[in-house]
Amino acid sequence: MPFITAADGAQIYYKDWGTGRPVLLSHGWPLNADSWEAQQLFLAANGYRAIAHDRRGHGRSSQTWDGNDMDTYAADLAALLEALDLRDVTLVGFSTGGGEVTRYIGNHGTGRVAQLVLVSAVPPLMVRREDNPAGVPVEVFDGIRAGSLTDRSQTYQDLADGPFFGNNRPGAEVSRGVRQAFWLQGLQSGHRNALECIAAFSETDFRGDLGKVDVPTLVIHGDDDQVVPFAVGGQASARLVEGARLVTYSGAPHGITDTHKEQLSHDLLEFLQTA
Repeated sequence: MPFITAADGAQIYYKDWGTGRPVLLSHGWPLNADSWEAQQLFLAANGYRAIAHDRRGHGRSSQTWDGNDMDTYAADLAALLEALDLRDVTLVGFSTGGGEVTRYIGNHGTGRVAQLVLVSAVPPLMVRREDNPAGVPVEVFDGIRAGSLTDRSQTYQDLADGPFFGNNRPGAEVSRGVRQAFWLQGLQSGHRNALECIAAFSETDFRGDLGKVDVPTLVIHGDDDQVVPFAVGGQASARLVEGARLVTYSGAPHGITDTHKEQLSHDLLEFLQTA
């Protein structure tokens, strides 16, 4: 299987499909590259080199004890781009992956980057603080941590059956297979890695990183996102990136990579074709 080696020796797994201008897809918590399979297949079939990796501690990558933070995730991403010598790449980040690609730009610049896409992404800052009063109360994340420690398997199942895909909304029809895939991928992550990643995605402040974005940017977010609320995530990020285009999916939940996979795939392709 294809791996690259990070600075501390961690093995980062990736899937590399198709040929053409590269697109790098960064996944959400507690998932892995497989969560992008619909978009990766579609983009590769439409003339792009679509690459998706497992973040350290997730999927098939090394379950390191340390390094479960955005700076290290961004450094791993830089190592992957350099190892594959990717240039003119479009970075696409979903949820936690949106934080990873944003921090990559903040720390490593846009020398290799042509475009940025944030999908249901955690930037600018999720947690409520004095300087972020509209954020999500820390008690919400404390609850996820407590659930992870008490019964990680059931916590992931409850997220999949409820707010992640909007399956708790009247009339929702999210297949058991989609919900089980979330659970399965979640349990492939390392326990400590996934636990510490909760702080990484919820407490990292990406406002300064967004201010460094100087490439065309597309922000896609559902306005019924119960995980990263629209006003906290996509709407706020679009305001901080000069010239960013915000696309709102009406009534859509957090997990639009599955619930709106065809719409998302076509929106990504349309944006890629503008480069």
